[in-house]
Amino acid sequence: MRIFGFDLLPYPEHLDHLKVDGELPYPLPRKHFSPALAVSNYREHLDAWALMEELGFDGVGFNEHHTSPYGLMTSPNIMAAAASQRLKRMQILIYGNLLPIHDPLRLAEELAMLDCLSGGRLISGFARGIPREYKAYNVPLAESRARFEEAWEIIKRAWTEEVFSYTGNFWSYKDVAIWPRPVQQPHPPIWVPVTTSQETLEWAARENAPITPGAVATLPARQDMVRYYAACLARHGRAITPEHVVAPANVYIADSREQALKEAGPYMLYFFHTLFSHGNLSNVGAQRQSGYVREEGLGWLRPENREAFLRSLQGFRQVTLEDLKHNERLCWGSPAEVTETLIGLGEALGANTLLVQFNQGAMPHEMFVRQLRRFAADVLPAVRKHTVKVALA
Repeated sequence: MRIFGFDLLPYPEHLDHLKVDGELPYPLPRKHFSPALAVSNYREHLDAWALMEELGFDGVGFNEHHTSPYGLMTSPNIMAAAASQRLKRMQILIYGNLLPIHDPLRLAEELAMLDCLSGGRLISGFARGIPREYKAYNVPLAESRARFEEAWEIIKRAWTEEVFSYTGNFWSYKDVAIWPRPVQQPHPPIWVPVTTSQETLEWAARENAPITPGAVATLPARQDMVRYYAACLARHGRAITPEHVVAPANVYIADSREQALKEAGPYMLYFFHTLFSHGNLSNVGAQRQSGYVREEGLGWLRPENREAFLRSLQGFRQVTLEDLKHNERLCWGSPAEVTETLIGLGEALGANTLLVQFNQGAMPHEMFVRQLRRFAADVLPAVRKHTVKVALA
């Protein structure tokens, strides 16, 4: 199996003391931000990614979020440029640029530059983003899907056509030929994360793009996503393989699961209670009213899995340490337990690539680094030797 690290790069200071009525204020004013902490945070995470390469990881992934301590990678392309000059072997996964809120021609150019800067090691993930991003950039949520698909068509044409023109509903260009061009031909690999959207699964199948199914979903719901995606691929004359699915995993290694919960649990609760929904529309009903998601957009989900899936999607504010003990998404415990759980997850989803997150809820950098080293010594060799051969269909 291939092993990618994933890093949200959260603001490193815990901010629960700023909460009002149980919520972190949004917007969070400038006075609460420490530039010195940001400087050290970026340096430490770049060092951690270089350590990942030294320890044998296959790649590192990071994403784009705005106006929140949830993550400080407001421009994942800048982070990828910095990483490209530190990393010599690992693939660099941007997971991903938020297509609906940016000029797609500029993204096509920047991503082509990044593929050149990295010597052809870029994986270009694309995502729609979350409601907070649309509010900040003043983009209507109801336009999200149409903007996403139009932006991708522009990027694809900019990467692959000698000269292109495009007249769209949101962006138009005439007689454009970008320089530089990507190293990888016809273009860098594209991956896409899927939280709930049926349309994203259909788009991914149409473009033959690997998916990462439901980071906050139950395992049965994630399997439903993969099965629907496989059916969509088949409609386009393609067969799903273990390379089509990237399994997200959350890892913490200790001497036992009980010790892992004791050490990492408070940081995970901070992530759920404070960071995850900061300034966001977390209620599915509100997202439907805004036009961001549709009721029929859950058509991939089997009825018997619906209640547990919606509960996992919306109940994170009430998660307790007791809940974490039974959370199937947490690959926590002894090295043997973590190894078995990761291999089992890959087999359950038919995924030959793992996207592993170690830094739970802005844990101290020293804890993060210890986890990387312990994973590389005690888990990575066995997981790498395992190959998932059968896709879920």
